[in-house]
Amino acid sequence: MPDPSSSNSLLEQTVSLMSSAASYMRLPAIASTGVAALLTALLYFKQKALIYPSHIPANARTDVPRPSQFNFRDYEELIIPTNDGEKLSAFYIRGPRGGPNSKVTVLMFHGNAGNIGHRLPIARMLIAASGCNVFMLEYRGYGISTGQPDESGLNIDAQTALDYLRDRAETRDHKIVVYGQSLGGAVGIRLVAKNQGGGDISGLILENTFLSMRKLIPSIMPPAKYLAYLCHQVWPSDSLIPSIKVPTLFLSGLQDEIVPPIHMKRLYELSKAPIKVWKPLPGGDHNSSVIEEGYFEAIADFVNKIVAEKEKE
Repeated sequence: MPDPSSSNSLLEQTVSLMSSAASYMRLPAIASTGVAALLTALLYFKQKALIYPSHIPANARTDVPRPSQFNFRDYEELIIPTNDGEKLSAFYIRGPRGGPNSKVTVLMFHGNAGNIGHRLPIARMLIAASGCNVFMLEYRGYGISTGQPDESGLNIDAQTALDYLRDRAETRDHKIVVYGQSLGGAVGIRLVAKNQGGGDISGLILENTFLSMRKLIPSIMPPAKYLAYLCHQVWPSDSLIPSIKVPTLFLSGLQDEIVPPIHMKRLYELSKAPIKVWKPLPGGDHNSSVIEEGYFEAIADFVNKIVAEKEKE
């Protein structure tokens, strides 16, 4: 088992890196006679670059940390094809073999900047806390995955990852827990809403995600609040989450400066999941919630609970 102090240090480095990457979200307020025209152009023509900054931080498309750099020993580095011709990078990292959660795989979707390598410290803590396996998918246009990111493409990528786990001999009988941070939460909500009937998706974990991209715009770009209808990358999580019937954990950083915490609270209220858990993180901002006390303990408790519930069925 990794040294906790070492793991926490790696997490803190990850948080620092992702906090600097998130600075693009805080666009300055524009006060000029051309504000409407400029904001209209930004929202309609440049929104993919704003929503999916896969080049942030510098070298994020080429410099992808590998599991070996974090002392993982039981893992695979994968390239998985999509049905529309892209090739996605992924890591499959095994937890302790023979442990109580050795047949649980967390399908992990990251936020909208950086790459899967930047989240390896999070995977390390997930495994240490819960004993599960972790499958980390790299979206198209991120890291070394091919293609260009957009809403429809990322949904294809998520489906590709789930289908891979369902088809793979090692994982086809695993309980799958979908875990998404920020944008990754929206990806996870869409995937679970579409696939929960299969019986293998046992839970959904959401951290600091939003109601929809259109409803987020007034917070991150206040002068554009009347132009939100121009956003064609919609991510309508608020309309999808009421249909989700698998247990759901809501991890909300109450100091989130990017996604107002009311978004997470409203998603929790809209959820009709048979088991839903609200975990506020009082000091957590958009990127530092993972180092808040109780974060990984809440995930471990949630995983243990849903595994126990499944065993009763």
